Amino acid sequence: MHPQLEAVAEEFTSAQVRLHALDASLPDEWWDRRADATAWSVAECVAHLNLTAEAYLPPVRRGIEEARSIGGGPPNRFRRDPVGWILWRTAGPPVRLCVRTPAPFIPAAAGPRAHTLETFDRLQEEQLRCVREADGLPLSRVRITSPFDARLRYNLYSCLTLLPRHQHRHIWQAGRVLERLRRGR
Repeated sequence: MHPQLEAVAEEFTSAQVRLHALDASLPDEWWDRRADATAWSVAECVAHLNLTAEAYLPPVRRGIEEARSIGGGPPNRFRRDPVGWILWRTAGPPVRLCVRTPAPFIPAAAGPRAHTLETFDRLQEEQLRCVREADGLPLSRVRITSPFDARLRYNLYSCLTLLPRHQHRHIWQAGRVLERLRRGR
């Protein structure tokens, strides 16, 4: 696998490991408890990541098919386009820039803990499969329209790097919720 795609796969894997470590330290009664009225619970953070993966998988798969049809191999080095770079830069933890989440990505209610985590793991495997399928393709030549905001378009490589970074952002957020609940706030 191309080293840059291997790094993307490692980011997905480390997000999954971080989430399961957080889950292992989370008492059952805190799964869907908010630290305050304005912040999501751990359950809502994970449900949001599931909604995001479900929204992004179809355009990523279409992008991979488009890259196959274009033909040609990958460059020696993939590059994010300017929009993808800005989004990637601002998406990770620690969160410095809060962005209003569009309604379709706000979890109405998190389901049972086991089901929500199983869904995350299943979607994670699907995203990792996409990364593997993208190997050897000209990802920078394919543009994806963001399911979050149709005005935003970026190349497929940018998209693949943005998704695990977004996961780390919300797992970090979930960790902060747990810290605040432990402190009694």
